[in-house]
Amino acid sequence: MPAHIAVVTDSTSCLPDKLAARWGIGVVQVQLHVGDQTDDEHRFDRNELIAAMKSGHNVTTSPPDPGAFFWTYQDAAARGASAIVSLHISGRLSDTVQAAREAAQQVRIPVHIIDSGTASMSLGYAAVSAARVAGAGGQLARVLEAAERRVRAATELIYVDTLEYLRRTGRVGAAQSLVGTAFSIKPLLTVRNGEVSPLARVPGAKRAMNRLVDLAVKAAGDQRVDVAVTRFGSDETEVVRRLRDRIPGITDVVVGDASTVIGAHVGPGALSITVSPT
Repeated sequence: MPAHIAVVTDSTSCLPDKLAARWGIGVVQVQLHVGDQTDDEHRFDRNELIAAMKSGHNVTTSPPDPGAFFWTYQDAAARGASAIVSLHISGRLSDTVQAAREAAQQVRIPVHIIDSGTASMSLGYAAVSAARVAGAGGQLARVLEAAERRVRAATELIYVDTLEYLRRTGRVGAAQSLVGTAFSIKPLLTVRNGEVSPLARVPGAKRAMNRLVDLAVKAAGDQRVDVAVTRFGSDETEVVRRLRDRIPGITDVVVGDASTVIGAHVGPGALSITVSPT
């Protein structure tokens, strides 16, 4: 029988529950802290979190405890996995990948940790590709190659209403140069070299969204691509319609909520587009 390779990621991948379940992907929850409350991020009510952020409450995040990874890996081993591929948010944005490495040392089967250098559905699509190859009986080298190829090819495009939340949480990265711009100037960002980086400064939210779509269309080109739109207290309807109309090679569109941990950093009103060549 072919070796069974299990795939694990973390909740910043923004994978919809049904998609993770379909491909048997284990998802370890990153921790969210709101005031004196700490819990797995999926346990927080999104609307209440947005209201708390707007009210100035202290909101921070932290990686999962290594024990959460350990038991996820143990469960995969108990289900017959001969090895695990574990893909995670950039190590420059979170210590999540380090927690995974600590846990991997305690597991009896090989665990291959991948620092994706990115987040959101760029990470999510990589996990899906890895799981698809694994589900077809692919050997470990093919599963790893599928994940790494998908990560390298993906483009993450982010609109934020303000850089204030990224500044507060220390994740502003190379986009620090945009801090302090006029209120009417909206930053467009990406994830490059493992950190948040600036793309453009655009006057007004409507123009910024238009530019975001233009950048997604350019990133797709004439390739076959999956596209994901994730939102945190924003309306994605028009963006999704325009992406479908303007990207001829679109294979699939996933529309969903950003993880609340990502939301804690990008702030209310944020929206991201992932363009991931298939």
